[in-house]
Amino acid sequence: MYKIIVMNPSLFPSDKVFTVSELNEIIKEILEGTFPAITLEGEISNYRPNSSGHLYFNLKDSGSVISAVMFRYSAAYLDFIPKDGTKVQATGKLSVYGPQGKYQIVITKMTVAGEGAVLKMIEERKRRLSTEGLFDESRKRKLPLFPRTIGVVTSPTGAALRDILQITKRRNKCVSVIVFPTLVQGDGAAENIVQQIQNANNAKLCDVLIVGRGGGSLEDLLPFSEECVVRAISQSEIPVVSAVGHEIDWALSDYAADKRAPTPSAAAELCVPQLSDIMQTLRFYQNELYSGVKMRVEKTKLMVKAFNPDNLELKFRSIEQPLLVRFDNAKDDLMQNISRKLQDTRRFIENCATILENASPQVILDRGYSMVREKSTQKIIRDGTQIAAGAEIEIIPAKGKITAVVTQAK
Repeated sequence: MYKIIVMNPSLFPSDKVFTVSELNEIIKEILEGTFPAITLEGEISNYRPNSSGHLYFNLKDSGSVISAVMFRYSAAYLDFIPKDGTKVQATGKLSVYGPQGKYQIVITKMTVAGEGAVLKMIEERKRRLSTEGLFDESRKRKLPLFPRTIGVVTSPTGAALRDILQITKRRNKCVSVIVFPTLVQGDGAAENIVQQIQNANNAKLCDVLIVGRGGGSLEDLLPFSEECVVRAISQSEIPVVSAVGHEIDWALSDYAADKRAPTPSAAAELCVPQLSDIMQTLRFYQNELYSGVKMRVEKTKLMVKAFNPDNLELKFRSIEQPLLVRFDNAKDDLMQNISRKLQDTRRFIENCATILENASPQVILDRGYSMVREKSTQKIIRDGTQIAAGAEIEIIPAKGKITAVVTQAK
């Protein structure tokens, strides 16, 4: 039960004249005191987010409307993006803005009406699939730069397909589009989407695959958050672009795909290169190549033009002469080194021969020395005690030989 404050009429005599500010203050006190906290259900309209982070909008039903504001610190906890037409449950306090005499509800908490359970289920599924690594950035592949064929898994009668076809035709007439028709909402839609993704991969009919649909409610977009669709996208060998709904819409397919496009039209622009840009780039590189080759040819012509027979011989001589000088110098140095080495070697041999000659026994004997040996044993006598008196000895002078008998040995 709400507390209803009944003002005592005696407090407001008929002759009392109030200022506007006084009246607004009384109304503010009555409203804010009566409704300290309240929850409303209604549809968002005239949604106006402020650059400061505050959200301004109206809540309406079939018969009435009330102004609403949600300040930045409360808006930070929203788990969805508000937009016009979204039915919500909002909890807050009534407040009167005195300067304008308007009352509004200051919202502290807001959820999507009737979608809370669905959002909770999707968030739980998102956490579970994320732990399996299906949303990892390392898995995501780059889109082909020059695709020949674009595959589109969507409704054959939806506006999304028409937008994709128009943009593809406008951007690049050389790119073909293959449509894989599927249900995009309702029973059997998720299984149908999975089957078409698999068909595209099995037949390898396209270079990149757009999977998506136009905008809709959370329930309408639910097939693109089904686990089987997420797994089919993550297992696709063909790069996948997820294009579900409008920019503020989202589905789990956005996280599993290699690229997320805010709209189907944006997906076509991502996948289809602008033919005019390609041709302009090719012309640029063609001109660069032509200019480079032309410059090299002109430079070569100038170099060749400078070489007539006389100049050629002169240039050859200028290159050859220093090399010949170096060769002659090296030859002279080599001959001098060899001559010096031979002289040193000759002197060394002569010195060795002199030393050997001076050490020869014959030279010693020529000086007047003699060699004495025992005749019977031919043993050299170096000490007088080595021979006994009466022994027969031989005396070998420089020339000849003398035989003698020892008469005394000391």
